[in-house]
Amino acid sequence: MPPQSNGASFTITRDTKEIHTQAHKPGTFVRIPLSDGSFGYGRLMESSLIALYSYRTTDPDSDLDKIAPKPILFKLPVRQFWKIIGWRELEEHLTHPVVFFMQDIGDFRNCTIVDSAGNERAAEPQECIGLERVAVWEQHALEERLLDTFMGRANATVEHLKVRLR
Repeated sequence: MPPQSNGASFTITRDTKEIHTQAHKPGTFVRIPLSDGSFGYGRLMESSLIALYSYRTTDPDSDLDKIAPKPILFKLPVRQFWKIIGWRELEEHLTHPVVFFMQDIGDFRNCTIVDSAGNERAAEPQECIGLERVAVWEQHALEERLLDTFMGRANATVEHLKVRLR
């Protein structure tokens, strides 16, 4: 029987698996065009995660030696990948599981902390402060969040996804 996801069945064929593997190779650097004409940079990780660097340019940059040592702003699951500019093995700090939270819509006190390695545990809402909510970010929303971060602005999606404490 095919795997189930939210009631929908799906089958992974050899062809789509090979395409996905090529499209998401951990260690791949990508350049992200932002709406103001500048560029942000990210690095593909395991499980469709991307690490976004604290690095913004007005002209496209492909110098991995400049990009790789920059601090990471955040790590998120994504559906879209941008222009590939290079590849290197992931540094050890980018191979650690990424921690997220889930929160019940009906009862805000019902939270779960999960990580990208498949671990999970029950949690109090206060324990989720500062963690990312489990959500797959679409291209435009991630680009907007990255630009807002660079501009020092609050991002509406980030605010909406924060843990509810009451």
